[in-house]
Amino acid sequence: MSQVVTTPEPPQSIALVEPTDGVPPVIDSPSALADAVARLAAGTGPVAVDAERASGYRYGQRAYLVQLRRAGSGTMLIDPIPFGTLDAVQDVIGDAEWILHAAHQDLPCLAEVGLRPERVFDTELAARLAGFERVGLASVVELLLGFTLTKGYSAADWSTRPLPVDWLRYAALDVELLIELRDLLAADLEQQGKLDWAQQEFAAAVNAPPKPTPAEPWRRTSGVHRVRSRRQLAIVRALWEARDARARARDVAPGRVLPDTAIVAAALANPKTQESLGALPIYSGPRMRRSIQTWWEAVESTAKLSDGELPGPAASTGLPPAGRWSERDPEAAARLAAMRAVLRTAAQGHRLPVENLLEPALQRKLAWAPPDPVTPDSVRDALAAGDARPWQSDLVRDLIVEALLDPAPIVAAAEALAAEEAEAAAAAQAALAEAIVATEAAS
Repeated sequence: MSQVVTTPEPPQSIALVEPTDGVPPVIDSPSALADAVARLAAGTGPVAVDAERASGYRYGQRAYLVQLRRAGSGTMLIDPIPFGTLDAVQDVIGDAEWILHAAHQDLPCLAEVGLRPERVFDTELAARLAGFERVGLASVVELLLGFTLTKGYSAADWSTRPLPVDWLRYAALDVELLIELRDLLAADLEQQGKLDWAQQEFAAAVNAPPKPTPAEPWRRTSGVHRVRSRRQLAIVRALWEARDARARARDVAPGRVLPDTAIVAAALANPKTQESLGALPIYSGPRMRRSIQTWWEAVESTAKLSDGELPGPAASTGLPPAGRWSERDPEAAARLAAMRAVLRTAAQGHRLPVENLLEPALQRKLAWAPPDPVTPDSVRDALAAGDARPWQSDLVRDLIVEALLDPAPIVAAAEALAAEEAEAAAAAQAALAEAIVATEAAS
């Protein structure tokens, strides 16, 4: 008699609703900070780090709470606002490995308060490289540790004082399991032969330069593409600058002072009087009426500008949209299609998101203007110039050479495979529909 073997179901997740040591008090005095520094110095091993901002509420992206956890130290919730900088904390943990989830989000605001790691372990990036389908903190914690985290307050106004206990509990839980999570992810990556890849990515994150400030940030106003005339663009610029000054002075998120939709509506209407500006629906509310004079002065100032002072079309700072390549440069379009095909196959083989194998912007750059001549060495140099890491170059260099030199057969094979997959999907859908009809008829 054959024995039927059943796969056991995974254990049910346990809701993690309270930090192991309870919700720690907020550290907001010199004496409390000195005690926290002593505890951190007495601790050992890596440090779990997180930060909470007030995005959408305050001007800028400063940290309003910093969470730290270390073996032998416990969890600490530090309010950085009373201190300006946290140099004393930096002194005792600066040379330790910091564990963060999505480090690129928190490193800039941590740097503002004097916290700059020498080494990091990014659990979100590690999960991507390990091939996880979902890489949010809650998803990875549940999968690897069997705990479900309570609903978060990441979008809350963390500049609120005093901070509610529920928010502090959430903040403490964000670092509660990061050290354990780091160890499991590191073991997984090592088993897959990817730990060195991850270390290269982590080093790149630590050494990444600050993002440059756009030369004309007002051009990022949502909906500005609808504005056609130069005079109307001047209105967008004037309102954006007036809003930015007001938001900065009040330490309020610009969108709360004047939404982008209001800026674009005024530009499209090009009102000639304050009354006509106030008559626009989006300016008719009580709050908007209180500041209508400010917005009208900005609009009115554009009427005095000469043609030479009006903004022109946005300067081209990059490549044309990939969707237009087939018209502008069919050969470049073929190279990009071939490159995407070989990289997609390679990413699937290594259980990686293709964007982590090679950044899409660098893919487009190489396809639009390949090195001349195309050789393994020239492609390697181009990848290095585009900040690709050595592990990425090792995996993709020869594939890119092939795609750049002879894209046609690669594109043809990719199109044939896509057609087969579409045909198979259509057949599966038809079979499912037939099964549903048959089931309904039988019932």
